Amino acid sequence: MQRQRVIIRTIGVATAVALAATACGPQKTEPAGSAAAVSSSPTAGSSPEASPSTDNKPGEASASPSASSSASASASASPSASASPSVKQLMANGDENEQVRELQARLRQLKLMSVAPTGFYGSKTTAAVKSFQSKNGLNGTGGVDEATWKKIQGASKKPTADELRPSTVNEVDAPDPRCMQGRVMCISKESRTLAWMIDGKVVSTMDVRFGSENTPTREGVFNVGWKAKEWTSTLYHTPMPYAMFFSGGQAVHFSADFAARGYNGASHGCVNVRDKGKLSALFDQVQVGDKVVVYW
Repeated sequence: MQRQRVIIRTIGVATAVALAATACGPQKTEPAGSAAAVSSSPTAGSSPEASPSTDNKPGEASASPSASSSASASASASPSASASPSVKQLMANGDENEQVRELQARLRQLKLMSVAPTGFYGSKTTAAVKSFQSKNGLNGTGGVDEATWKKIQGASKKPTADELRPSTVNEVDAPDPRCMQGRVMCISKESRTLAWMIDGKVVSTMDVRFGSENTPTREGVFNVGWKAKEWTSTLYHTPMPYAMFFSGGQAVHFSADFAARGYNGASHGCVNVRDKGKLSALFDQVQVGDKVVVYW
């Protein structure tokens, strides 16, 4: 059946086709790694497990009972010899891995986070960890050392698969300052939401998902270059209804795969929306030239 493509754009057909050559489709699996794949997202790889840190306070290392000769030698030692080692962090701001996802699910159980787990350790996770630390007599660093992790594990239960990757609607993140003026699709990677905003006011919101580590969704400030109510990726041959292209072949579009599989999948760089009705209404409102902000 011949597919009718309706394209709303301000550029010529040849340019539109050239841009669409990088259009993305859903990824069934996330490949292990590609030499050509370069991630622009501020992620840190999976952090190695840190060894248990001591609870010694400064000076305690030389305070243990010993022979008089040893005590004398300790007394004459340089101050650095008695200083305790720095506390090693298991997880901290900027990390992205499955342990962070578990941390976020546990913090959600404790009512310290309202957004769904993303696996990325950002500002909301840092604030939630600080809150937990202050309530439990721990050093409020916002990072997770072994003492903090053990306390969180003791106060919560092992998350279920649904808790780690819920299909419920996500809470909208605080808008990036760059979203506060004009007509903007304000897209948060941390809360996995898109907020359609006009002059600083949220008009509508919807859940979104992004590309994998190997095919990341670009971050920054963009503009809608052209729109296509019906479009099919020329690279991946998958439908991209209600596509609004903002960075080369990357677009905001409806994804049937996202609607069916949720966050168990990923795009090839596009911003997938799973609520077709909401996106249809948004598509009618967004104009070519409107701003798009993608941020953590």
